[in-house]
Amino acid sequence: MPSPRDIATASYGGDEAGLICGYLFDAAAEEPASAIDSAAAADWLQQAEPPAGAFLWLHFNLSHAQAERWLQRHADLSDTFFETLKEGLHSTRIERADDSLIAVINDVHFEFSFEPSDISTLWISVGPRLVVTARAKPLRSVDALRTAVKAGDAPRSTTELLEHLLRAQAEVLVNIVRGVTARIDTIEDELLAGRLDHKRARLGAMRRLLVRLQRLLAPEPAALFRLLQRPPSWMAEADAQELRGSTEEFSVVLRDMGALQERIKLLQEEIAANVNEDNNRSLFVLTVVTVLALPINILAGLFGMNVGGIPLAEDKHGFWVVVAIVLSFTAIAAWAAFRKKR
Repeated sequence: MPSPRDIATASYGGDEAGLICGYLFDAAAEEPASAIDSAAAADWLQQAEPPAGAFLWLHFNLSHAQAERWLQRHADLSDTFFETLKEGLHSTRIERADDSLIAVINDVHFEFSFEPSDISTLWISVGPRLVVTARAKPLRSVDALRTAVKAGDAPRSTTELLEHLLRAQAEVLVNIVRGVTARIDTIEDELLAGRLDHKRARLGAMRRLLVRLQRLLAPEPAALFRLLQRPPSWMAEADAQELRGSTEEFSVVLRDMGALQERIKLLQEEIAANVNEDNNRSLFVLTVVTVLALPINILAGLFGMNVGGIPLAEDKHGFWVVVAIVLSFTAIAAWAAFRKKR
């Protein structure tokens, strides 16, 4: 029987062309956002003069063998987009190519479980009449945008659609930061209560997640700011301003992630200090026990030798004399050990 994860992955697989979802946005139509399949999308793209103000959003599954072929045959995208797909580079970037925008952004998987490996890449091409997004694994931000469109959210332009996608990505990161913060709060409470448990491993996993996310996502705001210094001719000033706003929100989230990393680092240092203190205490106890047992071990070794002339061998009070000697030396050793500890 297939698992729920397998069923979810299959449902995101796409049609025969690898199209997961497609929407035609037209503010002048009765339905501003209408779903469209790959065949209808190919026909719409072949029009010599598409309706003014109308544009397409097509979201593809790159794991499908036909997805890239369909894009090359029907979408008329920039060569830079296909070169970016073949390069396989996952570093975040946004750049101009001919009269379109090419973006590579990173996002978390739809089934995200706080593991650093649950991060994947989304490739985007934005033109005046077409937005193409492509991924190999289901991603949260695209699913959030898809849900919003189904609920009736209809962007007025391709730039506004990109802005909605970036805000959805920022919202996903905000939820991650909230989730990590809640976990850190729980760990901190347990630490203050003296229950160490296995929190060091849990903190290490969350810190690796935040470090990887920040390393992958940190270039995104700067890349978008550089792009908006010279936006494409088809991008309206109002849309460019909205993109700047989404970039600022994204920068705030990245700063929050950096602050969380510092907080985790401080907790790790405090836990390490507590562990070292416990180890030192255990070593001290072991040292004291060793010191206290030293006199009796020495005397037992001396009196246990099978040679003649052992003192007190014929004395009827010899045993108690030896016990008194052992206790005296043990008391002196204990006094010396505890005085050094103080």
